[in-house]
Order: sequence, then structure tokens, then C-alpha cells
Amino acid sequence: MIKHIVMFRLKDAQGRTAKENALEAQKKAAVLKEKINCLKNIEAVVNVDGADGGNYHFALVCEFDSIDDLNKYQVHPEHLKFGAFISEVKESRACIDYEC
Repeated sequence: MIKHIVMFRLKDAQGRTAKENALEAQKKAAVLKEKINCLKNIEAVVNVDGADGGNYHFALVCEFDSIDDLNKYQVHPEHLKFGAFISEVKESRACIDYEC
């Protein structure tokens, strides 16, 4: 199994605060599992209010059967739509892919 963990620091953009953009990203990510067959599991999480201000705002924790499935996910049209949104509201990104 491959785990794909991506964290985003967001910014105020598109008429929303960074927190509101995190909540919008969470909503948009929640439907990806239903639309992308190779995505076995996804958690879309928002940093808790009151946590350290240096934390990332939003994270995805995804599971795939193989690295090939992760690579298919990366170019899937539904993921690309999500990516277009997140590109507009992200300040920075950190990612790790690992086998477990």
C-alpha cells in the first residue's frame, strides 16, 4: 500500500479567508473517492482552531494499492480539477509518499 500525504498552507483568496479555503478544499476533496476508482481511501482534514499558527491549514491523507495507482490519480481529471482550485489558494505545499 502507498500512502500519499499532502499538506497545504493556504492564503486568503477568492474572497475567502485561509480557514474558509481550507473548509472549501475539504468539501471538494471529500467527493474524490467516489469519482476516482484507484483511490482506496482519503481523509481531508483542517487544522484545529487554536493550534500553532505555523501549522499547515489543510492536509490530505490518501491510500493507494500501488505507486501506479497513485500516478493514475495524479492525472485523473477530477484530481486535476481539485488541483486547479488548490493552486489558486495555496501558499505552500509539502508532500510525502511512502510504502506501508
